[in-house]
Amino acid sequence: MSGAVEARLAELGLTLPEVVPPLAAYQPAARSGAYVYTAGQLPMVDGKLPATGKVGAEVTAEQARELAATCALNALAAVKTVTGDLDRIARVVKVVGFVASAPDFTGQPGVVNGASELLGDVLGEKGVHARSAVGVAVLPLDAPVEVEIQIELTED
Repeated sequence: MSGAVEARLAELGLTLPEVVPPLAAYQPAARSGAYVYTAGQLPMVDGKLPATGKVGAEVTAEQARELAATCALNALAAVKTVTGDLDRIARVVKVVGFVASAPDFTGQPGVVNGASELLGDVLGEKGVHARSAVGVAVLPLDAPVEVEIQIELTED
């Protein structure tokens, strides 16, 4: 099923990827009432991380920003697994971004902007959200960034 949101992805030259299989005992997304919560999404592309390491050391802030956008795209794919249709998104409520950071790196908000801007580009006003951008020592598989989103759905 494809609608306005997926048409907008196509206009942006983006394709909704296959959902990244869980790395442990969890679901990629879970629905509770009118809300969908995604698990943390890594920037997997075709089952692989395009880069690994710490932002501000092995990975530049700009590379990490692009990876954060990939995380957001993967999160939208996870949302679709429980909604069946991305046009059911009423709004993005919250984005949480984790940035594996070199000890002196303080640009986490700029990195997570990659995810926020992708959601805004795809969803317009529905993509405006509250957000946290958190620096961490390490992420699964040595990923530079991980993003989770919380979505409110339209009425059934």
